[in-house]
Amino acid sequence: MKFEGTYVAMVTPFTKDGEIDEEGFRSNINYLIEKGVNGLVGAGTTGESATLNHEEHHKVIEILVDEVDGRVETVAGTGSNSTSEALSLTQHAYDAGADSALLITPYYNKPQPQGLINHYGSIAEKVDLPLIAYNVPSRTGLNMDVDTIVELAKIDGIDAVKEASGSVDKVSDIYKALSHEGLEDKFSILSGEDSLTLPLMAVGATGVISASANIDTRRMVLMVDSILNDDYARAMELHYEMVELIRVLFIESNPVPVKTAMNIMGLPSGPLRAPLAPLSEKNVEILKKALKDSELI
Repeated sequence: MKFEGTYVAMVTPFTKDGEIDEEGFRSNINYLIEKGVNGLVGAGTTGESATLNHEEHHKVIEILVDEVDGRVETVAGTGSNSTSEALSLTQHAYDAGADSALLITPYYNKPQPQGLINHYGSIAEKVDLPLIAYNVPSRTGLNMDVDTIVELAKIDGIDAVKEASGSVDKVSDIYKALSHEGLEDKFSILSGEDSLTLPLMAVGATGVISASANIDTRRMVLMVDSILNDDYARAMELHYEMVELIRVLFIESNPVPVKTAMNIMGLPSGPLRAPLAPLSEKNVEILKKALKDSELI
């Protein structure tokens, strides 16, 4: 499966009582589709997957698939630091009708390269669903190397990597290595760093899985589409229009600023789940200014 365009890493809206806000989630899905996104990700890091129990995780994916109803691509976050748990979540995503699954590298236990290959390879072998490996060392303590990513690209069913190591050089090296193996058309690289999407796409990435696109959806879609159409002048304009807001949206741990921004904008979001805490008062004011400067409030 070829991954291309703007995918939104959706928040999971909660009610005041801390339950999943199904009506709000459905509303956000339609809002983002209307803004022109290519795909939606449920139960990822931005969706507070770490504090969803399995029943809630399943519910998020089922709502996503049902409400999207084939209009855009659906991506289920199904990663875990346990291979058996990741397999179970991915199997459920397949059964629910998701188009693909996003699996973070196993966190805390820091598997060796062969462990990573075995982890993803065994899931790809057992579940007929396109998989996106998610490399985000700031969250996991593990930075998947270029050689390992290329080995994953050789496995049927592993079709992309979300690269959030923060290195343009690394994405350049991945693309060069994929090209050397003739895999550049089979395996996609997706930006996992919103502020680096423009440079990452300039060296071979084909899109982004974006948290900030919950907030400034229109501009992110326009920028990514401009790059795909080789209009780098317009893409650069849009990058600079967004970049300060993007930085503010990561001023504290994701998704704290994003959910706060959505609440300010009147979009369904609700409270955070512990151990995440509300955005500091100082940063709320910084966020409000950035939203106002971006003409979003």
